[in-house]
Amino acid sequence: MEPHFYQVDVTWNSERKGVMCSPELNKEAGSCIEVATPPNFPKGMPGIWSPEHLFTAAVSSCLMTTFLAIAENSKLTYTHFSCRSKGKLEQVDGKFMMSEVLLEPTVIITDEKDRERAERVFQKSEAACLISNSVKSTITMIPTILVQTTNA
Repeated sequence: MEPHFYQVDVTWNSERKGVMCSPELNKEAGSCIEVATPPNFPKGMPGIWSPEHLFTAAVSSCLMTTFLAIAENSKLTYTHFSCRSKGKLEQVDGKFMMSEVLLEPTVIITDEKDRERAERVFQKSEAACLISNSVKSTITMIPTILVQTTNA
């Protein structure tokens, strides 16, 4: 496979915030994101996406897109996928780093007989996620598989 490239442009606005866009995405559709220093740091700004949030989001959304592709190829029937994630920023050897990302994905399947298939899809997704494979952070996944119940 040929290499793929993804362009992102960041422009400073004021104080400690800016706007991040990609010329590959439709700016009119609101695809630009305001980014800022997180509030835990001096002059940080609450309520705005930070690099730390985006890092955690990249790991979590990669798990989702990988899961969706593998689930489709595995013919897994499900009605819901979501993933709660938490990134840990700490000082290691005198440097700040995102040391860990905890992923807690949930999938709802329609039949108990698909539980083992869903477990395999999660295992394959965890192993194949290209963002997780690209970072040195510890990635921990704790999946939940629920079975949709029908009310008679």
